[in-house]
Amino acid sequence: MKKMESSRDSFFEQQRQEMVRSQIIARGVKNPLVLQAMQTVPRHEFVPEDRQETAYSDRPLPIGYGQTISQPYIVAYMTELLRLGGGEKVLEIGTGFGYQTAILASIAREVYTVEYVSELAETAERLFQKLGYDNIHCRTGDGSLGWEAAAPYEGILVTASGPKVPDALKHQLKSGARLVMPVGEYRFGQRIVRVTRGSGDTFHPEKFLDVAFVPLLGQFGWEKRDES
Repeated sequence: MKKMESSRDSFFEQQRQEMVRSQIIARGVKNPLVLQAMQTVPRHEFVPEDRQETAYSDRPLPIGYGQTISQPYIVAYMTELLRLGGGEKVLEIGTGFGYQTAILASIAREVYTVEYVSELAETAERLFQKLGYDNIHCRTGDGSLGWEAAAPYEGILVTASGPKVPDALKHQLKSGARLVMPVGEYRFGQRIVRVTRGSGDTFHPEKFLDVAFVPLLGQFGWEKRDES
């Protein structure tokens, strides 16, 4: 049994290293902290069991409840846009199964993460406990409101697309810190946006890749829709 587990672990390790080489480094991600996190966090643990064999493929994967785990490159790219140096306090909106959260937790001192779907939040918390991530704080609720009690943050990453960057999130940034999120239509026409907080209430937006993310639900996101 141990030999089988070792063989499986070795398989996933090889898949993970190849993922970083061919999907992430090859596309220009350079931050060594991001690369190290991508090389070490076991992505296969953060997908449904029947999809573990394809966990390191170059695409997003469904995790249930209409949500997805993002393509590995997009996870690395958005994390790099935060320009973390290590040791920060970071807010994540959209926990999902917790893969992006774990990447952030491998770099930051503390990660606060908010998930709209309670079943996903519960699954993620169990995974964090199983894998020994003790610097992650979880809650279920409206992520478009952020987590004001723990603000300000030295980085905010949103893993769902909203009609615009919520003011509630921008004002939870520390001066000089960055927020990264997809912004655009409910399903299509989205772009990754980075907002840097200047002095006082000044904010500097930049636009990056075209993407397609699940919608941000909540007061400052989209209304929940029946898409059946």
